[in-house]
Amino acid sequence: MAQEPATSVVETNPPPKWEASASLGFSLTSGNSDTLLLTGGLVGNRKFDDANLELGLNGAYGENDGDRNVQTLRGSGQYNDLFTERAYWYGRAEGLHDGIAEIEYRFTIGPGIGYYFLKKEKTFLRGESGPAFVCERKGNVNSDYFTIRFAERFEHQFNERVKLYQTLEFLPQIDEWNDYLVNFELGIESALSEKTSLNVFLLDNYVSQPAPGLEHNDIKLVTALKYKL
Repeated sequence: MAQEPATSVVETNPPPKWEASASLGFSLTSGNSDTLLLTGGLVGNRKFDDANLELGLNGAYGENDGDRNVQTLRGSGQYNDLFTERAYWYGRAEGLHDGIAEIEYRFTIGPGIGYYFLKKEKTFLRGESGPAFVCERKGNVNSDYFTIRFAERFEHQFNERVKLYQTLEFLPQIDEWNDYLVNFELGIESALSEKTSLNVFLLDNYVSQPAPGLEHNDIKLVTALKYKL
C-alpha cells in the first residue's frame, strides 16, 4: 500500500504590525530647594510592506519652589514610504504647546524626502528634508510661515539590551533665515526585562527668536521607565 507523502507544517511568528510603548519619568527633591519634574510619553509604530507609520505623544510638567518651570505637550505623526531600498518619501505633522515659552500652540505640517545613508541590522543613519508650513501663537502673537525642514536620526544597537539614539532637526523660516528652530535629542535605552527598559535622554529645544524676556534654550535631562505595550 502506497504511503501518502508527509506534509510538513511550518509555523511562523510574523512580527506584530503595531509596536507601542509607554514611558513615565518622575523626580522630586526637598530641602534647600523643592523641585518636581514629571514626564510621560506614548510611542507607536505601524509597519507595512514597504512603509511605516510613526506616532508619538509626550508631555512634561515641572515646579521649582512652587513656581511652574516646565509645561509642555507635543504630538507628532509621520508616514514613511520606501520607493528604493534606501530612499523614501514622508508626510509629517506635529503639534506643540509650551506654557513656559509662551507658545500656546505651534502646528507644523509638510512632505519631504528621506534617505538611509547607513542601513544595517543594528545601526542606521537617515536624513530628511522637505518644505513645511508652520502656524503658531507665541507671546500672544499669531503668525504663520513656510520653512524647510532638515533632520537626521541615528540609532545603534550595542547588544540585545542597550540602544543609543540621537536626533537633530533644523527649521529655518524661508523668508527670514535668522528666525529658526533647532531640536536635539540624545538618549540611551537599557532593557531591564522583556517588557521594561530604563531610558535616559537629553532634550535641547532652541528658538532663535523667543518670546520677550525668555531664554533661547530649553534643556531637559530625563530618566524614565519605559514599558512595551
